[in-house]
Amino acid sequence: MKGKDSKGAYPNKNSKVVPITLMFMVLCGFSFYLGGIYCSEKNRFFKKDTTPLIHGHKDIATAVAPFQIKAVNFPECGLEFQDYTPCTDPKRWRKYGNYRLTFMERHCPPVMERKQCLVPPPNGYKPPIRWPKSKDECWYRNVPYDWINNEKSNQHWLKKEGEKFIFPGGGTMFPNGVGAYVDLMQDLIPGMKDGTVRTAIDTGCGVASWGGDLLNRGILTVSLAPRDNHEAQVQFALERGIPAILGIISTQRLPFPSNSFDIAHCSRCLIPWSEFGGIYLMEIHRILRPGGFWVLSGPPINYENRWRGWNTTAAEQKSDLDKLKRLLTSMCFKLYNKKDDIAVWQKSLDNTCYEKLTPSSYPPKCDDSLDPDSAWYTPMRSCITVPNPRFKKLALKSTPKWPERLNVAPEGISVVPGGNAGGFKHDNSKWKNRVKHYKSLLPALGSDKIRNVMDMNTLYGGFAAALVKDPVWVMNVVSSYGINTLGAVYDRGLIGSNHDWCEAFSTYPRTYDLLHLDGLFTAESHRCEMKNVLLEMDRILRPAGYAIIRESTYFIDSIATLAKGMRWGCQKHDTEYNVEKEKLLICQKKLWYSKQSSNDEIKSSF
Repeated sequence: MKGKDSKGAYPNKNSKVVPITLMFMVLCGFSFYLGGIYCSEKNRFFKKDTTPLIHGHKDIATAVAPFQIKAVNFPECGLEFQDYTPCTDPKRWRKYGNYRLTFMERHCPPVMERKQCLVPPPNGYKPPIRWPKSKDECWYRNVPYDWINNEKSNQHWLKKEGEKFIFPGGGTMFPNGVGAYVDLMQDLIPGMKDGTVRTAIDTGCGVASWGGDLLNRGILTVSLAPRDNHEAQVQFALERGIPAILGIISTQRLPFPSNSFDIAHCSRCLIPWSEFGGIYLMEIHRILRPGGFWVLSGPPINYENRWRGWNTTAAEQKSDLDKLKRLLTSMCFKLYNKKDDIAVWQKSLDNTCYEKLTPSSYPPKCDDSLDPDSAWYTPMRSCITVPNPRFKKLALKSTPKWPERLNVAPEGISVVPGGNAGGFKHDNSKWKNRVKHYKSLLPALGSDKIRNVMDMNTLYGGFAAALVKDPVWVMNVVSSYGINTLGAVYDRGLIGSNHDWCEAFSTYPRTYDLLHLDGLFTAESHRCEMKNVLLEMDRILRPAGYAIIRESTYFIDSIATLAKGMRWGCQKHDTEYNVEKEKLLICQKKLWYSKQSSNDEIKSSF
C-alpha cells in the first residue's frame, strides 16, 4: 500500500515522456501546416521580392541571374474600353454613395477585376497635333465627343470644324476670350507678371483654356476636373498638351502636399464653397502657399449684374456672398482685389492670424495628429491647416521668383530623411548628365514630337528640371508609399502628384507622349505586380509614344519580355556611365487599331 500511495503522489516521470513528445511533434507539425497556408495566401496578394541576398567571401559571385518571365501576348480590350479609367469608372458609380459626390472619387477595382488587356484607340485615331499648334486644335476622332460642343456652343469652349475640334479660348466667365480674362487677373495680381506666381491649380477646369493661356506667361497649372457629364474635359486638355488630371474635391484630400500652389482658381466651377461647413475651402487653404491667392469668378461674385442668368434671386446671391466672406475671414483670408466678375483673396502671409484663433473658433486649427502633407486616401478635415512656423521662407513673398527657384534647394528638404542642399545639388547635376545621354539615344526628346511627359517616380524633380527649356511639361509622381518629397518638387516651381503604382493613375488613356521611370520596379516589386504596372503604362501612353525605363539588370529582361507582349518595340542600352548593375530600355508603343473596329468597317461596307 505504501508503494502505491507513494507512486500515486509522485508519478514516474518516464511514464509521460512519450505522450509529451508526441504532443510536441503534433503541435509543431500543425504550426508548420498553418504557416504554410498563411504564406501561400500572403503570396497571392503580395508579390514577394524574389531578389536573392548574396553574402560571402570575394570568391562568391557578386551578381545574380536576371529575373525571368515567360513570353505573353496580351489580348485587346473591347472597343467599349477605349476611354477606360479604372479608378473613376462610371459603370461602377452606382456602387458608391451620392453624399458630396463621393462616387466621382477614386474607387479602384479589386485585383481580380483588373483588365489585363490592351486598351484600343478610337477608330480613326491619328497621332496628335504637335505643340504649340495643339493648344488651339485637335483631331476630332481622337476625342470623338460632342457633348461640350453641343451644350456649351454659345460659350465657345470648342467647336467642330471638319475633322478637327477648334478651341477659341472661350468659357462661361470669359466671353471675350481667355486672354482678356487673364489680362484682367494679372492687373489684379501683379505677382503673376514677375515670376512670383509660378504654380497654379484650376478646379473644375473645363477644357483647361485658363491653364493653357498661363503656360505662355510662365505659370504652370494643374487643371483638375472629375469624370462627369462634361464628357472628356480632362481628355481634351491633355490632347491639347495642357497639364490636367482627373479629380474632385469631395471627401478625400487632393493628392498634393500642403503649401503647394501659389494660386488656386475657380471660374464658375460649381463647387458649393460655403456648404458643409466650408470644408472644400479648407482643402484649398491647405494646398495654398502662405500668401497665395484664391481667385473666384462666377456666383456669387458680381451678383448685382449677373444674378438673372443664374436661376436665382439677388437676395439669395447676396446671402451666399456674405456667408463666403465670413468663412474666408475665419480662415485668415483677406480680400486682396476685386473688379467686375473676378474677386481675389489672399491666404495669410504668416501665422499671426492663426494664433488669435481660440478653441471655440470655427473652423478650428487642426491638431498635430495628421501630417498636413499626407494626401493619399486621406480624409479631409473640418479644420485649418496652420503652416509650420519652423519654415521661414515658405510664404510666397519669401520664395525665390521663377526661374531662380528651380535651382534653389527648398527649405523643406531638411525634413526629408537624408535630404540636404548638397544632395539636392548633386541630384540636379546627375539628371543633367542623364538627360543629355537620353537625348543621344532618343532624338525625339526635346523636339515637338514629345509634349506630355510623366516622371513616374521622382525624388526632387531633377528629370523635369533638366527638361525645363524644352517644349514639354512634366507630371512628377512621388510614391505614396515612399519618402514624400513632393513638397520639394512644388517649391521648385514644378508640378506633380502623389500616387500608388499598384493602382491606375487618374487620367484617360493615350494622354502621355513619354513615360520615364528610374528603378520603379526595384522599389515597388514587393507590392505591385510588374505586369499590372506595365499594362497601366500602356493604357496612358499615346500610340507612337515612348518609355524610358531605367532599371536594375535583374529586372530589365523581364520588362522587355512583357513590353513585347504589349506590342512595344524596345532597345536595351547602357547608362551614361556604363554601369553594369543597371540598364536603359527605350521603347516605343506601336499604333494599332482594334480588330473589332476592322470587322465593323467590313460589315458596314456590305
